[in-house]
Amino acid sequence: MEFLNLTPFEIEALMLSLKVSLWAVAVSLVPGIAAAWVLARKTFTGKALFDSLIHLPLVLPPVVTGYVLLVLLGRKGVVGSFIYEWTRISFAFNWKGAAVASAVMAFPLLVRAVRLSLEAVDMGLEDAAKTLGAGKLRIFLTITLPLTVPGILTGMILAFARSLSEFGATITFVSNIPGETRTLPLALYTMTQVPDGEIGAMRLCIISVVTAFFALMASDFLSRRLSKMVKGI
Repeated sequence: MEFLNLTPFEIEALMLSLKVSLWAVAVSLVPGIAAAWVLARKTFTGKALFDSLIHLPLVLPPVVTGYVLLVLLGRKGVVGSFIYEWTRISFAFNWKGAAVASAVMAFPLLVRAVRLSLEAVDMGLEDAAKTLGAGKLRIFLTITLPLTVPGILTGMILAFARSLSEFGATITFVSNIPGETRTLPLALYTMTQVPDGEIGAMRLCIISVVTAFFALMASDFLSRRLSKMVKGI
């Protein structure tokens, strides 16, 4: 039972990880659904390139992704400088940047889950709605989207779990700042760098595993329940 008594250091890292992961999912959800719909339903020149760009973070070293984000969204970055000038919002070296880094790394998982769900939707239902005079937006909102909800939920929780484990892009883009960007993986790394930090590192490791495990179990449970609801069981 002693393990359940989390230290302030562990609570801080856990709460920051949850905050970053939730924001990462929120930021990537709408673009992820849009990208999945384009890949599932549209045929166009450059589709393979578009698909490759979306999945690029899966195969690139996370440090490379973090460096690209720093170059683009840093205070003096190509895009970040304009954002800061107009909104006074900075992404580098704060939790907002950690959320962006996590969102970029988790985005391919979200898109893939939603795309597979979209491809499984019976297009005959959509065609039938068209013959009855329904518009594209109405068809999407009343037929396609509800049938895709299980895949969307699965993608969200997979993205959430991936965000919880993000390390390389985060530490490169926003560094390892206590209380600001030090999420669970970074806190674990910190404990491995201090004398006699093995026990603390193990505790953080277990916290990370348990949190990710429950996220995946929740994904499976809710996906099954929603699938039954959609099928009318």
